[in-house]
Amino acid sequence: MNIKQGLAAVAVAAMSLTCLAACGNDSAQDDEKPASLSFWYYEEDDAGQTQAWRRAAKAFEKETGVKINFERKSFTQIAQNGSQFLNSDEAPDLMESNRGNGSAGVLSTMGLLTDLGDYVKQYGWDKKVTGANAAVAKYDENGIMDGDTWYGMTSYAEFQRVYYNKDLFAKYNIKIPTTYDEFVDACQKFVDAGVTPIAADAQEYGVMWLWWQLVSKNADSKFIDNWQLYRGDVDWNSKVLTNSVKTINEWLDKGFISRNATGMKAEDTTQAFIKGEYPIYQTGTWNQGRFVKQIKSFDWDAAVMPESNYAVGCAGNLLVIPEKSHHKDLSAKFIDYVLSDDVQNFLGNAGGIPVAADTSKITDAKSKAMIEEYDSYAKDGKLSYYPDYAASNLTDAVPAEFQELVNGTKKPADVLKNIHEKYDTGVEDMGVKNN
Repeated sequence: MNIKQGLAAVAVAAMSLTCLAACGNDSAQDDEKPASLSFWYYEEDDAGQTQAWRRAAKAFEKETGVKINFERKSFTQIAQNGSQFLNSDEAPDLMESNRGNGSAGVLSTMGLLTDLGDYVKQYGWDKKVTGANAAVAKYDENGIMDGDTWYGMTSYAEFQRVYYNKDLFAKYNIKIPTTYDEFVDACQKFVDAGVTPIAADAQEYGVMWLWWQLVSKNADSKFIDNWQLYRGDVDWNSKVLTNSVKTINEWLDKGFISRNATGMKAEDTTQAFIKGEYPIYQTGTWNQGRFVKQIKSFDWDAAVMPESNYAVGCAGNLLVIPEKSHHKDLSAKFIDYVLSDDVQNFLGNAGGIPVAADTSKITDAKSKAMIEEYDSYAKDGKLSYYPDYAASNLTDAVPAEFQELVNGTKKPADVLKNIHEKYDTGVEDMGVKNN
């Protein structure tokens, strides 16, 4: 079944999760030079990629005389208003969109995103964005990523790292772990000293990301392909899945993660780590720029959870051109500025992970280490994406299950059973046969 036929019931929800809600006021046509292009985005303003986009905008305006009108919106606005704008004449010229089957994939099959193939050829973007980085920007006719049509272009990458407060480790005479056993041992030593080691929120995605990192630690390529690309059955009885949920439950029982996580959101845990309240915090690299700027009271280091086969993450959110954009050629030209050597190298020094930079130009030591670590996984195809990419309903369903685990209202087996059910339902609703 084609996704266009099977997706009516979830289309509005999916678009609300991926589209930025705002009105573009410019109604000029493509053959008229506009005063500005409207660009919807939702990154933090001090994030490396946002700084890079603004740098590109300055160069773009200097050459073309056209200003980029940045319009930052919240996810609440997205959920309430996103769907109506993409399918209207008020759609922006350029937009940041989430990637994945349930996000950009859905939008592409509904005819709401421009096929960027001609621009890719014109500017040679496929020479800059390749392999695993290109996979999230291309979709097939059913909206499954790693397809043959470019519907977006990524300009940065992101992945999950474990951030360590080196001062707290030194205070309690605990070694920064380099093996998984050392990681578990360090957590236990902190608990024995009366310190909750791991900052994690359960109201949003923190516990889910920890779980998926445990999955990714032991996963193989067959498991990832089956989960994300539906190339075979997901083995729901595998140790990769059953042990990872049990481990999260054990960490809760042992006090590695506080049961108070149920009342915390991502910003709560991020701020707590910045203030030096936790020794360990697994979070996305989008926060590294904040850590560089805001952490002044202690030293820190970071790496993917030790001994992981896969890193959780992928190339970053996409720059897409809505089908109803009034200025597609200029929007594509701006994307080319974002992928320029100058902007990409700047991004690497601003705490982001560029997809087309000269790493020899990255002078910040922590940024360079992060980029090199990402590249070490990406070049070998060892990125597991995120668990909710398989279907749009999982973005809410999976965190909800782990919140119940944190609350103690569900057992690990029940959590996994319900994720299984929601996964099957979500994939079925997407119109893709679950083999």
